[in-house]
Amino acid sequence: SICPYCDFYVKKDRGDEATRFTAAVRAEIAQSASADHASVPFDTIYFGGGTPSTLAPDALASIVGSLRESFRVSDDAPVFLEVNPEDVSPASVAAWRELGVRFVSLGVQSLDAEELRFLGRRHTPDSARRAVEVVQEGGIETVSFDVIFGLPDQSPETLRRTLDGAIALGVDHVSCYQLTVHDGTPFARKKEQGRLMELPDAEQGELFLLTHEHLAAHGLPAYEVSNFARAPEHRSRHNQKYWAHAPYVGFGPSAHSFVGRERWWNVRDLAEWERAIDRGEAPLEERETLGDDQLALESVMLGMRTTDGIDLDAFRRRFRFDLLEENAAFLAAEEAAGRLRVSGTQLLPEPSGLAVADALVARLHLPGGRHAT
Repeated sequence: SICPYCDFYVKKDRGDEATRFTAAVRAEIAQSASADHASVPFDTIYFGGGTPSTLAPDALASIVGSLRESFRVSDDAPVFLEVNPEDVSPASVAAWRELGVRFVSLGVQSLDAEELRFLGRRHTPDSARRAVEVVQEGGIETVSFDVIFGLPDQSPETLRRTLDGAIALGVDHVSCYQLTVHDGTPFARKKEQGRLMELPDAEQGELFLLTHEHLAAHGLPAYEVSNFARAPEHRSRHNQKYWAHAPYVGFGPSAHSFVGRERWWNVRDLAEWERAIDRGEAPLEERETLGDDQLALESVMLGMRTTDGIDLDAFRRRFRFDLLEENAAFLAAEEAAGRLRVSGTQLLPEPSGLAVADALVARLHLPGGRHAT
């Protein structure tokens, strides 16, 4: 089944599609072995963007094997795996751990039965709790608990109960994502028909701040706008690369990659992607080369979504632009409003600033003599 809010490229498995998909991923990896980025050292492997836990462990293992054959992957590179609660069993967890999985992200989303039905999830609150416990008992180093908040008519009390459930389970990491209605999804069609009303922005903001304050008070402080960890070693080492402009290479339909100044992404269609690979061609949708101004904008946008913020000295050295001096009045006003803070050489967003990070970035004066907008 496909969740009605999901905007990822997802297909239901029919017949031997999973087997063909696995073979095509391995072929795409092998075809990339001659590219310049194959010489870049990689120290994490991530399976995500859908439901990779539906693949058999031997299929996952074959993909990891292909990555190690074609790329410079460190021997101790941890594997990160997104998992549906219904795919969890003691046997599957043991197989994942043997594969090198050290971070499991469980798509629980809610511990309220009515909310789970609304989100189209197949598990129950009890089965989700049991799945978390089985992963923990299986010895996975970091167990993460995904939450979706901002559902229509959601109250602070129901969200707090889900957060309390995650806390009571003793998870190491929590990811909390605001429900967004994307074009082309079943939720978007319901909204167009007047059968779905999004929660007002003010109430969304209240739930966002509740999440940050409640988790921090229980030993899970935020390190990024949507992610919380019990300790630094439980942060998602892989996902932090996106915020730091580190290189990453993706495989599969719609997968994105970034190395140096180059970003490229694959076609968003399984059959078209497979045909390109069969022809020995890169299954690209598009690619772009980023200039200094674009990299500076992205660096600010990404930094403002993390609690580490922006290193002003590093930014000045990299882009020859004094972000603090060029935005002195604006930053002073935002600091007085409690949304931003300058500490030493760091520009740091407060929780209320994280809630409106994109809006703050849009008002900054950036390299190129323009505002982000």
